[in-house]
Amino acid sequence: MKYQSKLNLRETEIAIKKTKDFFENSLAEALDLTRVSAPIFIRGGKGINDDLAGKERIVSFDALDVKNERLEIVQSLAKWKRLALKRYGFIHGEGLYTDMNAIRRDETLDHLHSLYVDQWDWEKTISRKQRNMTMLRTTVEKIYEVIKKTESMVARLHPVLLPILPKKVSFISSQELEDLYPELTPKEREDKITEKLGAVFVTQIGHDLRSGKKHDSRSPDYDDWNLNGDLLLWYPPLGRAIEITSMGVRVDEKTLIEQLKLAGEEQRLQLEYHQALLNKELPYTIGGGIGQSRLCMLLLQKIHIGEVQVSVWNEETIEECSKRNIHLL
Repeated sequence: MKYQSKLNLRETEIAIKKTKDFFENSLAEALDLTRVSAPIFIRGGKGINDDLAGKERIVSFDALDVKNERLEIVQSLAKWKRLALKRYGFIHGEGLYTDMNAIRRDETLDHLHSLYVDQWDWEKTISRKQRNMTMLRTTVEKIYEVIKKTESMVARLHPVLLPILPKKVSFISSQELEDLYPELTPKEREDKITEKLGAVFVTQIGHDLRSGKKHDSRSPDYDDWNLNGDLLLWYPPLGRAIEITSMGVRVDEKTLIEQLKLAGEEQRLQLEYHQALLNKELPYTIGGGIGQSRLCMLLLQKIHIGEVQVSVWNEETIEECSKRNIHLL
């Protein structure tokens, strides 16, 4: 049986714009965020670019009129945002958000993964005392409420798109999840718990679990691995969980040193960004990235991310989508 999108191509393009506008305005209001401009590329060698899981190759290039420097396409703005909060004079309780566009050259292409990444990157100043699980949970709940509001807006515009998300988001730690399903892989555990609960935030990602394995890898120099996590939403059309956002309370001086040591990356402490953090020149923050295309894919009930963003696909993907009546943008 061939797939049939509930919206045609033109309806889809209009709905993408309305969904993005409504969500980002609602997010800014909920978290007290101001939109700022963001870089597509930055200078390399400063420690500012996101290393993701530490194995992804950064896309870089030289420029005719920028001598003796390598420029890097951003992978996310996790650390850049913290610098921007200071530079722009944001005070306690205020934050920023921006449109982040990146190239992930080592991504394995499938229904959810593309070479092109677009997300709302956001960051908010907090106090040292607010570096706790209560702050994390409260922020996650606010973001989830914005997602729910956006889902309701989309359903009003297109009644054929019936709401599918549960009323509330649940929380579970990566260790609790391993204890619950020790025989499953981390991704299988995520699918299992998200199918059961509908919307789940898995906390504390980065450290080794009691099994000696990680739930997932995390760069050691932006999220505090004890105060971070991923928001997963169950998506019936694909029969799997979709990660909509990865976020967390950011490292302070102490956790920066501890996590870099655990990762065997202590040499990063000499980089410009890390020195600023160690010298307490940067604010304490919480932040994350929310996938724009993934959110649109879910709320417009598409089955391939290429239906809501323009990217480059291999021939196998193009042929499969053609056979299944999936119209790539």
